[in-house]
Amino acid sequence: MLAYVARRLLLMIPMAIGMVVITFGLLLLIPGDPAAVLLGQEASAEAIENLRNSLGLNDPWYLRLWDYFAGLLQGDMGTSIFQNRPVASIIATRLGATLELAIVSLILATVIGLTLGVIAAIRQGSWVDTATMLFAQLGVSMPVYWLGLLLMLAFAVMLGWLPAVGRGVPLPEAIGAMFAGNFGPIWDSLSHLALPAIALAANSAAVISRLVRASMLEVLREDFVRTAYAKGLRRPRVVIRHALRNALLPVLSIIGLRFGALLGGAVLTESIFAWPGLGQLTISAISQRDLPLIQGIVLTFAIIFALVNLIVDLLYAAVDPRIRLG
Repeated sequence: MLAYVARRLLLMIPMAIGMVVITFGLLLLIPGDPAAVLLGQEASAEAIENLRNSLGLNDPWYLRLWDYFAGLLQGDMGTSIFQNRPVASIIATRLGATLELAIVSLILATVIGLTLGVIAAIRQGSWVDTATMLFAQLGVSMPVYWLGLLLMLAFAVMLGWLPAVGRGVPLPEAIGAMFAGNFGPIWDSLSHLALPAIALAANSAAVISRLVRASMLEVLREDFVRTAYAKGLRRPRVVIRHALRNALLPVLSIIGLRFGALLGGAVLTESIFAWPGLGQLTISAISQRDLPLIQGIVLTFAIIFALVNLIVDLLYAAVDPRIRLG
């Protein structure tokens, strides 16, 4: 197992280098001049050119890429053009909110998807199976921004049960206060988190439920499942301990991929619900052509996605020994 982990960690090095190069190359294709945006429409061509020189935008691309690599090795992701602050510190102040929303959404999507998928598989052909697949079809088809607006209209505007925008108390702080006997912050945190988390999790829950159903139906036809029933084991034990464990391998892979989709979907969700995370920061950075900040955000998303996939690979190896021994 240690050798497998070491191999996966070593593969992260060329992957990280590739992510930096691709991110840098994509930003070169973004239209617009940050210097012109910063100085405004009334600025002279000479002033714009002087600012471009001071920001290093006129340097050859390979020198800029080399400087960026050198800065990353020292923990420096550059300086925001418009905020005049280190990019790393700006991202650090927003990263917690985005991870909170994405992780809660992933947990919600996984629980709902696994539950509905298993129920649909063991009740194949029933009205429960039909209702589950209808939910899955709606979840896959409905855009996250449209679902977010519907949830906001229903539960915040019409019913007034939940707040429409904002983050509230950060969830880690609310959990700490709950263990100290103060339950007010946890309600404030969860009430603000409910609508954006549901909107973001719906699509992933639908995808996971369809995959779990298909995987479970395949496993339930295997000989070892029929043998377990022949031994007199009860249905819940056969389904959970024998069938579900073997059906989880493809599900683990899709859960890792869905986390990346949740990070991407967080950009729209945070804009709709005014969630103070990296999604809102991304939109403002793009509108301002703040290239160092955009590059830092994209690289952060890529690193998180790579780490999640590494964790999924390790879980694969833990569930199926053939993978780490192959």
